[in-house]
Amino acid sequence: MDKAKLLSLLVPPSVTIKAGMKKLDETAEKILFVVSENHKLCGTVTDGDIRRGLINGLRFEDKIEKVMCQKFMAVHLDDENIEERAKELMLKNKFEQIPVIDSNGIIKDVILWTDIFGTLVRQEYYATKPNKVVIMAGGKGTRLDPFTRILPKPLIPIGDRPVIEVIMDTFSRYGFNKFVYTLNYKKEYIKLYLQENKFSYEIEWVEEPDFLGTVGSLSLLEDKLRETFYVVNCDSLLNYDYEKILLWHKKSQAALTIVGCHNEIKIPFGVLELSNGDLVSIREKPTHDVIINTGIYIIEPKVISNIPKGRKIDMNEFIDIILKRGEKVTVYPISSGWFDIGQWEEYKKCVNMLLDRDLL
Repeated sequence: MDKAKLLSLLVPPSVTIKAGMKKLDETAEKILFVVSENHKLCGTVTDGDIRRGLINGLRFEDKIEKVMCQKFMAVHLDDENIEERAKELMLKNKFEQIPVIDSNGIIKDVILWTDIFGTLVRQEYYATKPNKVVIMAGGKGTRLDPFTRILPKPLIPIGDRPVIEVIMDTFSRYGFNKFVYTLNYKKEYIKLYLQENKFSYEIEWVEEPDFLGTVGSLSLLEDKLRETFYVVNCDSLLNYDYEKILLWHKKSQAALTIVGCHNEIKIPFGVLELSNGDLVSIREKPTHDVIINTGIYIIEPKVISNIPKGRKIDMNEFIDIILKRGEKVTVYPISSGWFDIGQWEEYKKCVNMLLDRDLL
């Protein structure tokens, strides 16, 4: 790894979790190395470390040292065969980056998965899953009007492929190859595309008799979904390990898991803080850190029966229903990697970012 790239992955222990999250997003290497002033390696930070910290009550303004992993694995500069040792650690632990340190613990280099295996090999280490992925593709896509007057939203191009193909390919990297589409608006276009392209995936679909909202069409799939399954909106792209999310969901024993992503909401005005009508302070154009819904879920088949058949119902209503019935709903927060293409500005930003990072 060149020196400039290595330096971009190094952060001091005093940097905030929020700043670390931004750094993870900018570098796109999925890891940061926490170092002292002389670059001695103190710990590593991944999206998973940040997620666990937020779940355990840490705040975005807390120092990153509170979430760093101090029991990291590294290879040493004086090892006889550094690459072979790194390869062994990567295969055993599914690590994508291994730091190289000298006898004083100072980080000198980072070996990447792609340095050893290239770009396509890693998916071979993900077993094929029985779990299906339901892609909600029946909406009108009004936020992308007038484009969606001609083509349905699921066929919007991302690079040289429609978004649904990008979604399927991303899931397939982690062993998910079974897809179910719920169709309605301009459904013949989507069916024709799926039929004419010889995908290696197992693909089926159901057709809504009417517009059933963001979750109502799952009631049509009760006999098709026997295993834990994913639900993804066709305007949501996620560059993340889907297997990790599934394993976390299973461990939490939840009925439904929502994938959430950090977002910074900027208020373009001065905000007045009052007390009994008197001004206390003015916060000029403040920002608020929130976890937003990505439109990606993992659901246990047992709760499908809670969806009223043949009636329009959105995901927020469905979640309220199962919460009231005592079922467990969890949130899997991620710091970056989610792209919303449901509106024009976000669509253009998403395409440019994916092209820049060679993810298309």
